[in-house]
This record gives sequence, C-alpha cells and structure tokens, in this order.
Amino acid sequence: MSRIKTPSEKKSLSLTLDRRNSYRENDKASRKGIPLSKARSHRNERRSVEHELAAVSSLSGEGIEVIEANVRSTARLKKVSAFRKWPDKPLGDVIVDQAIRREKRSARR
Repeated sequence: MSRIKTPSEKKSLSLTLDRRNSYRENDKASRKGIPLSKARSHRNERRSVEHELAAVSSLSGEGIEVIEANVRSTARLKKVSAFRKWPDKPLGDVIVDQAIRREKRSARR
C-alpha cells in the first residue's frame, strides 16, 4: 500500500517530482534537436583541431610541440563551450512561471 495518504500530499509530491519540458519547444522536437546539437558541437571541435593540425606538415621539431599545445588548448576550449543538456523543470516551477507570464501579459493590456 502507498505511503502517501492524503490528496494534498499526493499533489505536493506531484509538483516536486513531475517534470516538464522547459526548452520552449515541442518535447518531441527534443528527440531530434538534442542529438543534432551534440553532433554539431562535436563537428565544430573536430574542425577546429583539424585547422590547427593543417600547419604541422611544414614545421620541424620545436614548432610541432607548439602546434600540439595549441591543438590541446583549442580542443579543451571547444569541449568546455560545447552543447550541454539540462534536466526538465519540476512541474511546480513551471506552473509558477506560467502564472508570472500570465500576469505580465494581462498588465500590458
């Protein structure tokens, strides 16, 4: 049997545990948009490293070490600024945000 007894307890748990999409787009679109954004950031990272490595063919010993350091720093910077997912918001927060937006809209009229 469930530990939650009263409807008010059920409602408060629902508002904290249930999640809603806060990306401001259709939740079905996230299914394609998130992998696309991740792939785009990975391609951008590889492209920047390839650009740095293009100069290696004409350099010798010490120049190659400098290029290697540049490649490592470029890769690290691109990885830090890459696409990151974030979790959906709790239902209670979404409802509060909707109420605030609704008040702002009605105040403009």
